[in-house]
Amino acid sequence: MLDLEFMEKQVYDFDKIIERKGTGALKTDSLKERFGRDDLMAAWVADMDFATPSFIIEALQKRLQHPIFGYTPEPPEYKQSIIKWERNLHGLELLPEWISYIPGIVKGIGMVINVFTKPGDDIFIMTPVYHPFRITTEENGRKVRTLPLIQDEKGEYFINFEQFEKTETKGGVLLLSNPHNPGGRIWTKDELYKLAQIAKKKNILVVSDEIHADMALWGNKHVPYISVSEDAKENSITFCAPSKTFNIPGIVSSFSIVPNKKIREKFYGWLKANEFNDAPEFSYIATIAAYDNGCDWKNQMLQYIEKNIETTEKFCEEKMPEIKALRPQASFLVWLDCRGLNLPQHELVDLFVNKAKVALNDGSMFGKEGEGFMRLNVAMPRQELIKLLERIRSAIHER
Repeated sequence: MLDLEFMEKQVYDFDKIIERKGTGALKTDSLKERFGRDDLMAAWVADMDFATPSFIIEALQKRLQHPIFGYTPEPPEYKQSIIKWERNLHGLELLPEWISYIPGIVKGIGMVINVFTKPGDDIFIMTPVYHPFRITTEENGRKVRTLPLIQDEKGEYFINFEQFEKTETKGGVLLLSNPHNPGGRIWTKDELYKLAQIAKKKNILVVSDEIHADMALWGNKHVPYISVSEDAKENSITFCAPSKTFNIPGIVSSFSIVPNKKIREKFYGWLKANEFNDAPEFSYIATIAAYDNGCDWKNQMLQYIEKNIETTEKFCEEKMPEIKALRPQASFLVWLDCRGLNLPQHELVDLFVNKAKVALNDGSMFGKEGEGFMRLNVAMPRQELIKLLERIRSAIHER
């Protein structure tokens, strides 16, 4: 009998370079459409250039051995895998009825907007923030109400509670990026507690997008919104997914958590009526495989990401001090403060795209507060990251 205590842990290879061009990947195969040229190193959209973990691929391959792909009900292991993961990683105790599959977090936001608000109602966003918050709101005919974050001299973001308190509204929805994208900030329990108090008082439903929750770095701990108070728990909808953590965004695997029965019946009733709560079979399989087997892979991946972020920080400090890499507390996205280059935003984007030949996210898409910034995805083999940074350095020095 094997002594499991002395068995070696599997070591995952994050240095392997995997060619993605020609695979239909948005990240590489949409460069011409999105950036005007296709000869760029891609570090924009938030997926990783690491192989999806083998235990997920093997679970999918096992199912593929059966030749029929018929209608499939939700397996009992599905919600139990989520409950166990949330308990072990975040200390959350969830009930199965609180959980429902949703066909994507941005789609879920659009669904909430349509179920709980009417055209012209207020949707609050804290800018700079994940741009679909604004786009989904606008394209659904709702009113975007911006609550710009406060940024200190170190680059760290804070919620502007004073402005939120003073803002007049008849109610609506607040879209919360938790942890924050693009700034990488993990909101504290005290911050979320205060936010919940104000939202409850103003009759504002909070939607907490926690897709980056599983990727806290350097010992930081994610704080689930529903964990901070009864106001938060009873006046919110939380969205989560294994997609970012395990690099499976192409397998839509999002889910929602709604403790409040009244909110849950309204939202989940609408999902059920339109069959949006029924997941494709592979979504169930991938989620169960990720959450039942993924802890060690996640930890190794995050250690690699930490080293990549440190590499980026050091490179900027030593070779291009005009750019400051703001260290995220969670996720693999680094918010680059490029204001030291003293360039208008269109020239900054041109420097990155046409001079350095790298594809990053234009900071202004996250709101006007993102002007002077670029968002870098560092989830790639380190040698590729260094090559990308060298391109930026050369472009700066040659301008």
